[in-house]
Parts: sequence; C-alpha cells; structure tokens
Amino acid sequence: MTGADRDREFTDFVAARQQHLRRIAYAVCGDWNRADDVLQTALTKLYVAWPRLHRDGREEAYVRQIIVRADIDEHRRPWRRREQAGLAGHDRAAREPLPVEERSELFEALQALPPMQRRAVVLRHWLGLSVEETAVELGVATGTVKSHTSRGVAALQAALAPNGS
Repeated sequence: MTGADRDREFTDFVAARQQHLRRIAYAVCGDWNRADDVLQTALTKLYVAWPRLHRDGREEAYVRQIIVRADIDEHRRPWRRREQAGLAGHDRAAREPLPVEERSELFEALQALPPMQRRAVVLRHWLGLSVEETAVELGVATGTVKSHTSRGVAALQAALAPNGS
C-alpha cells in the first residue's frame, strides 16, 4: 500500500464515519468538547494502525475501543477533576444545534447515568455489542458488564417512566 493510497482510504473512512463516531464519543463522554478530544485521539491512533486494521476490517471496533479507553483515562487524571472551561461568568459556551435524536428524553437520561453504566448501555444497546465484546472494549469482566448494563437500564426505565406509573 502506498502512502497516497493509505491516506485516501483513511480519509474516506473518516469522512464516512466521523459523525457516527462523534455521536458515540458524545454518548460515552456526555460532553461535546471532550467527545471531540476523545475522537481526535482515537482517529490519530487509528491512522498509525491503519494498514494493519484496514486489512483485517477492524477499523470501527478499534476506534470505539480507543474512544472508551480515552474517556476512562480522562476520568482518572486528577487535574481533570478540577478543570473548568473558560472564565467563570465571562465565557458562554457556544450552542450547537442538536439533531433530534440527541434532544430526546432518552438521550438526556442516558447522560445522567454514571460513566461506567453509560458506557455499558451505549456499547450493548446502542451499538449492539455482545456482553463479551463489551467486556473486551471496557477491559472488565463479563459480570461487571452485566451488572452495569442492568443498573443502567433500570435507571433509564425509572427516569423515563410516566409520572402516573
């Protein structure tokens, strides 16, 4: 594979999948800015591994795994816990128009879940991965995936239940 072929194939993949991958990153992170950072990290690592992964057809699984792991890494950094965007009272966040699917009550309820439950629910129910695949992507045991998924789904059902029920 020549360098030009590699760049063209990588660019075509990113152009076709970037918005989908960005939504996955947002679903995992719960913050558009962090989602963009995590996706950029994932795409950079994908570019490095592109010849090997493209040949095997595992590009998207690799990017998903990096998105999840990069988000986990960000949560572990102590400086991240104290970080605040902009200057308090002076900077307003720019509002992006959200697609309908991201304005739904379900998506808002999903963002209210603890990070690990959110990751498990997104990987299992949004992306349709098996328990085993989810365990590999999260780097945890299958039982842990099952418990986080179960708790996450129960929390979503409670949050979305009509007031009268």
